[in-house]
Amino acid sequence: MKNKIKYLLLFATLCLTAYSQQLPNGKMFQWPRLPENTKVIKDIVYAEADGEKLLMDIYIPESQKPLPLVVWIHGGGWSKGSKENCYPALHLLPYGYAVASINYRLTGIASFPAQLEDCKSAIRYLRANGAKYNLNTEKIGVWGPSAGGHLAALLGTTGDVSDFEKGDYLEFSSKVQAVCDYYGPSSISDMHWRSYRKDGNSPEQLLIGKGKGDFTEKAKKASPVTYVSSSSAPFFIVHGDKDNVVHISQSKLLYDILLKSGVEVQLHIIKGAGHGGPEFIKQEIIEKVVSFFDRHLKNN
Repeated sequence: MKNKIKYLLLFATLCLTAYSQQLPNGKMFQWPRLPENTKVIKDIVYAEADGEKLLMDIYIPESQKPLPLVVWIHGGGWSKGSKENCYPALHLLPYGYAVASINYRLTGIASFPAQLEDCKSAIRYLRANGAKYNLNTEKIGVWGPSAGGHLAALLGTTGDVSDFEKGDYLEFSSKVQAVCDYYGPSSISDMHWRSYRKDGNSPEQLLIGKGKGDFTEKAKKASPVTYVSSSSAPFFIVHGDKDNVVHISQSKLLYDILLKSGVEVQLHIIKGAGHGGPEFIKQEIIEKVVSFFDRHLKNN
């Protein structure tokens, strides 16, 4: 009975042009229309860690040639969320992109660097299996909001750092070629002091791990700004100027350091926007995201 319900839900997702779902702030969004004949492959096991099967979903529009790929990394304070929350990335499908949406170990299971290790495992898996899914994996983009933006930024800045390469397919690179960072933390130390809790249960404290060495040093290791170099991937950063969860200074700091390092970077500030919401999936913003990925994933 459970399997029957699962397949009915999947069928409905594929057949309906759009449907509504509630955002955390109570507003409604419309799921984007999937192009006709889009292939959806659910619950692919890309790795295993801490007794957990790490899963991804892949959305593949019909195409005669391998498609450029963008990997979506969900948000949720590193402690919640799932690959199902990928509605912004599905806007890329009509523009000729395949999308992979991944799960990773949450802080209830493991602390950093488990989350980054998992993201790198997913990139390596996709490169190893690109032909199987009709993907062009020479150039891979990543996109994520909040905690997902943080992990996407880490992927974009640690492409040459071998310390985080764990698991299978190590003969393949986890380096990415473009990063779209939606309001992600860039300096965990600064985030820590904004949300410090005596019980040690702030998102940043849980990410680092309670009582596991010096916080400052571990926070530095978990911060994208630590690894910025001239070889970092190009970035497109989007942030709301009214964000009271991840302050806009986090994106400004990352922007400044990338710029000084000679990395191509854009910072788009949405006036009046908070921490996520429908402002971030307006057509004009999606077109900016598409234009960014087109330049770096489609052009030789």
